[in-house]
Amino acid sequence: MDLVIIWYALVVLCWVLFFVLEGFDFGVGLLAPLLGRDEHERAAAVRTIGPFWDGNEVWLVAAIGVTFAAFPSWYAALLSGLYLPMVAILLLLAGRGVALEFRGKHDDPRWRRRCDLALAACSAGVVLLWGAVLTVFVRGLALDAGGDVVGGGLDRTLAPVLTPAAALGALLALTAAVLLGATFLALRTTGPVRRRAALLARRVATGGTAAALIVAAASALAGAGAIVALAAALPLAGVALLARRSGTRWEAAAFGLTALTVAATVVAVLTANGDVVLPSTLSGAWSLTMDGAAATGPALRLISVAAVIVLPGVLVYQAWSYRVFRQRVASERIAS
Repeated sequence: MDLVIIWYALVVLCWVLFFVLEGFDFGVGLLAPLLGRDEHERAAAVRTIGPFWDGNEVWLVAAIGVTFAAFPSWYAALLSGLYLPMVAILLLLAGRGVALEFRGKHDDPRWRRRCDLALAACSAGVVLLWGAVLTVFVRGLALDAGGDVVGGGLDRTLAPVLTPAAALGALLALTAAVLLGATFLALRTTGPVRRRAALLARRVATGGTAAALIVAAASALAGAGAIVALAAALPLAGVALLARRSGTRWEAAAFGLTALTVAATVVAVLTANGDVVLPSTLSGAWSLTMDGAAATGPALRLISVAAVIVLPGVLVYQAWSYRVFRQRVASERIAS
């Protein structure tokens, strides 16, 4: 198989792992202050992602790094055309990390409450920005014949994420993160946080199903395709049904179906334009293709050796950590 295709598949895999694994981290971060009614319950929610969040963040580094190494022209166009949103994402990720790490450094309920609010705000901000950025992968940037982004100033870097499509992408990303976080908390906690998380997952999935069916019906009446909306409604309906059942098996199934839906969505976004990795909004002939954006053959062969050595170790370590920390976190108070 062509190395270019293999490396593009690896790029897609890294982005899928990032959005699924960090998706539930972000969801838990923004839900902890909402589902936890006191300090003990909020701490229980945060502890569910304590062993995982920094390891999950590795996949962002991997996705960006693999894109840079295997598709340098794609990397250059994306980062130059979206540098302000990307800088904002990095700052919010740093703020989230500070909130998580410093939450327990000061024995003061007000301090921890402020850290929880900062965690929620940073998590929500990252999700909204990524949702807007993902629409650019499909819609493209203003690329010239040389693959460079034209324009200057704030308009060049902010305009792509200030469109109606970007706003819709941000809203869908926030909904996905909430659903991932809720199903994860239902699976990984006990007591009141588990019950509230399951109820929230059921309501969000039911609301999403209804919205998707309404969009499908409206599309059909307008003579447009309704397949995408129907494809979204089916897994959402499945999550809503699974979230009504209590028990590890059903909660794991609800979380798994949600994760699979998010993964399928990311794959659909990154393959929506076929072999075009970044469309040009100025001329279709100026779009970046896989072959046109890829590194040279010798470079791809060299980094393939590194990938064979590094990638299995990362996957094994993460699988081991999830197995070690697989027990539920109690959110109810245990009488001594």
